[in-house]
Amino acid sequence: MDSIQEFMDNCNSDNTSLTANTNTSSNNSLVATSSTSSASTTTSSRYENQKRRDWNTFGQYLKNHRPPLSLSRCSGAHVLEFLRYLDQFGKTKVHTPICPFYGHPNPPAPCPCPLRQAWGSLDALIGRLRAAFEENGGKPEANPFGARAVRLYLREVRDLQSKARGISYEKKKRKRPPQPQSMTLPQMPPPGAT
Repeated sequence: MDSIQEFMDNCNSDNTSLTANTNTSSNNSLVATSSTSSASTTTSSRYENQKRRDWNTFGQYLKNHRPPLSLSRCSGAHVLEFLRYLDQFGKTKVHTPICPFYGHPNPPAPCPCPLRQAWGSLDALIGRLRAAFEENGGKPEANPFGARAVRLYLREVRDLQSKARGISYEKKKRKRPPQPQSMTLPQMPPPGAT
């Protein structure tokens, strides 16, 4: 249970620095693994570390599942079950339609609405697990994290939380590189024209 709570704290954390203790232990394990592979570097990115932790946590979830589940038999439905299970560790207040603060981004008083996983955390988690599945030998067409049901669930969570919290989850617009200004010379009248 502690590893699930640690997992959720890492998913919900906005803090970009790692503690010295965690950093030391992960560097020690990374040095041991990188000595066998000449292509790998001695340190991993924060994303890679998080992806590995997420993958291990999902593996633990499958192992603790009743009945235990192998990765090859895992489907989109099992991924949804995992996401719903993670909701109990959420830290985002999601107002119900009957709540007086429904649709307010900053409610003025506490309310009994449930805490859930934020859509952004779930979306990022699925992205990392989807990549980890393929890096661990899974075929892209058999990836349960890319299942249609998972995509629909994430869209539903996004829309529900957007309405409940009064926050717009608009897609970020890409910044286009500035177009070079073409220099146009002023047109000179033809000779003899006044």
